[in-house]
Amino acid sequence: MERTNAGEIAGGRAARVSAITDGGRGPGSGPGAPGPTGPGALTAADRERQRGVRRMKGIATGALLLMAVIFGLATWAGNSGAGAWTGYVAAAAEAGMVGALADWFAVTALFRRPMGLPIPHTAIIPTKKDQLGQSLGDFVGENFLSSDVVRTRLRAVGIGSRLGGWLAEPAHAERVTAELSTALRGALAVLRDTDVQAVVGEAVTRRADAQEIAPGLGSMLERVVADHGHRRVVDLVCVRAADWLEEHGDSVMDAVAGGAPGWTPRFVDRKVGERVYRELLRFVTEMRDMPDHPARGAVDRFLTDFAADLQTDPETRAKVERLKSEVLGRPEVQQLIASAWGAVRSMIVAAAEDEGSELRVRARSALLSLGQRLAGDDRLQGKVDTWVEDAAVYVVTTYRDEITSLITETVASWDAEHTSKKIEAHIGRDLQFIRINGTVVGALAGLAIHTVAHLLGG
Repeated sequence: MERTNAGEIAGGRAARVSAITDGGRGPGSGPGAPGPTGPGALTAADRERQRGVRRMKGIATGALLLMAVIFGLATWAGNSGAGAWTGYVAAAAEAGMVGALADWFAVTALFRRPMGLPIPHTAIIPTKKDQLGQSLGDFVGENFLSSDVVRTRLRAVGIGSRLGGWLAEPAHAERVTAELSTALRGALAVLRDTDVQAVVGEAVTRRADAQEIAPGLGSMLERVVADHGHRRVVDLVCVRAADWLEEHGDSVMDAVAGGAPGWTPRFVDRKVGERVYRELLRFVTEMRDMPDHPARGAVDRFLTDFAADLQTDPETRAKVERLKSEVLGRPEVQQLIASAWGAVRSMIVAAAEDEGSELRVRARSALLSLGQRLAGDDRLQGKVDTWVEDAAVYVVTTYRDEITSLITETVASWDAEHTSKKIEAHIGRDLQFIRINGTVVGALAGLAIHTVAHLLGG
């Protein structure tokens, strides 16, 4: 009767261990579970852990055999009349054996079927791997991917203050600048020039087609004329025209003479050509040297009227739009727009590679300035913390199901046998201590029960 009670206590202990692990919250979901890459072939570290597990199994099994030997000797001594003490020793040894066997069953049932018997609720990890993965995903989603948890944790970290203090160090700012430069060069290297050129060309053309340019040109021309900004252009044209006429007088006279009727005498054609050349040269020279020349005023009036027509005259605006479309449609213009990307790309890559370039110097200075402001401005720190919190909360609330399904699907894709072996390699050593503890606790419980029963029985 006394030995039966001890066995029931040890058996109840084993049942509780089995019930806990069967609920999906046992060692399979603890820190020893395989990583997200899945358990493949056992690594050298896993094999070393397995050797440690085997050693602990030997010790636990040795404790069971020791209890069996003690029980046998105590029973033999009691039957031989050695004394009442043998009953205490036999009760302790028997309860120790029951505790050891019960815990052996509970531990073994986690990874395989004990002795290959199809006992219900055994081989829990291989058979309920998918349920454990689902439970792990739900646990992570409920306890780690909630908005309150994320906000509380990030607020305690103080990202704005830490980031500011870190960036305020010149070495750190230089490191970030170098990393950004490397990332920029990598991004530009990945992009295909033809694709970018096509996108740039299409964007420029579409933007130009969608925007009427005549009113803008008219407004700009009106301001230029009002500020007399066009006069330098007129001066330049007059100077270049006068110089050209002085150098190419014969060409002008030949052109005039060549356009005369065939029946006129040549000397008359020559005289007319010389007259036209002198008058033309005089006109251009006077216009060059006289700021108040009537022709200059005519140019001013023409440009003023043209600026007004560009803004208000429908016919003029329509002509400008047609001209714009013709210009943009020319292959040379499209090639020029597309080739601009190559120049920009080369310029950016060169600036990113040169540590002393203006781009990197300005980026480094901007990062240092940002770090100093973040380190000393509580208001800015609060803004950064809020931005980070909002972004993190958006991610976890929007993609919580995707994250937890990743855990669940990854665990489901693992091989059951490899998963069981890998988990056992990680936590099996600790589980063998359960068997040893069960042996010791069972023996003490059996001894206590036998003692109490003996005292009550008188």
